[in-house]
Amino acid sequence: MTGDEVRRSRFVSGSPIYYGWFIVAAGTLGVMMTIPGQTTGVSIFIDFLIADLGLTRSGVSTLYLIGTLGGSLVLPFVGRLLDRRGPRLAVIVVAAAFALACVWMGAVQDAVMLLVGFTLVRALGQGSLSLVSVHVIAIWFVRRRGIAIGLAGVGMAVATATFPTLIESLIDATGWRTAYMLLGLLVAVTILPVGALVFRDRPERYGALPDGGAPHASAATSVRPERHYTASEARRTVTFWLFLAGLFFGSTLGTGLVFHHYSILAEGGLSRADAASAFVYFGMMSAAANLVTGALITRTAPRYLLSVMLFALGASLVFAGYVQGAAAIVPYGLLMGLRTGVYASLEGNVFAYYFGRRHLGSIKGWVTTVLVVGSALGPLIFALGFDLLGSYTTTVVVSALPPLALAVIAPFLRLVRSDGSVL
Repeated sequence: MTGDEVRRSRFVSGSPIYYGWFIVAAGTLGVMMTIPGQTTGVSIFIDFLIADLGLTRSGVSTLYLIGTLGGSLVLPFVGRLLDRRGPRLAVIVVAAAFALACVWMGAVQDAVMLLVGFTLVRALGQGSLSLVSVHVIAIWFVRRRGIAIGLAGVGMAVATATFPTLIESLIDATGWRTAYMLLGLLVAVTILPVGALVFRDRPERYGALPDGGAPHASAATSVRPERHYTASEARRTVTFWLFLAGLFFGSTLGTGLVFHHYSILAEGGLSRADAASAFVYFGMMSAAANLVTGALITRTAPRYLLSVMLFALGASLVFAGYVQGAAAIVPYGLLMGLRTGVYASLEGNVFAYYFGRRHLGSIKGWVTTVLVVGSALGPLIFALGFDLLGSYTTTVVVSALPPLALAVIAPFLRLVRSDGSVL
């Protein structure tokens, strides 16, 4: 126990199984409902926005950059809100605001409204709702955190595989504006009530231990003690900057690929239907990679898994430069899915793994800000490369060099985790 006052909850005390598994289910739903604010979802609307608002591809990418950068500024405050008030209040505020942001996106009429819309959906969906949903899972598990977050990653992979086709169908049936508004309604009737009902603060607040351990378990059966780093202490370690750098490359360059997915594949002679089908293979591989990484993260040094993610990212960038014909859909989708699955598991696990849970909201708020900034830069880098060179090939291939270099370096570093072990 931590000295915090023990709270009462009929849901927690009356749960027939460890309550953390209900947290996993609700957190997974939260992760899935971020799609309308993720690049995977936004990218489907890009061509319609360009056509209806009379903007250029670089212009929309610039607005996306500015909006994402602006949206990232709220994430440290969301992180502190999580540490101080818990995830339940946070999910209510964030989910309600995100639903309204999707309605706004369906009503945009000009570049200024689009900038506001990008800022809102990126801050609230891709940033805040993702942060809250993964955070609530991470604080209820230690030994089984990899598997728990891996299950959430499977949910996100399912959403990635299915939402593009669903959104395309909604656009065909109702138009892109109504489709975006309906996505807001979906957020409002799913994660808003479920999060309000299920999300809870750390298990110690309810007289329980992470992973379902008994409050009076012996030292032999309880979890190993954690050292709880503050955000400033974490930022003074090599560990923090290694994983932040690797995840930054994944966020920046992976987002660039997804944002321009339809345009990149069109350059290789693929239709929108063919491009959408790539997300099926993307989702399947992402789910598998997420689960495997979650199982391995407590059994092997996470820096090796970081190298796998970076090699997959580099390979997918090179592949994107030379993609040709429908035969490329499967390998390209699998490469992107491998990168995404390992990335998601690492991003959800490693900071709690190395720095403890007590100040995790503040640490992850800072990290998520940097990763959201990265996700803003990627689309603009690729758009400028396309506008200047007339093709994506040179830009994506050159972009592969930094992550491949870090992939080679990472395995040779020895990192200390929060319980004192070296991995």
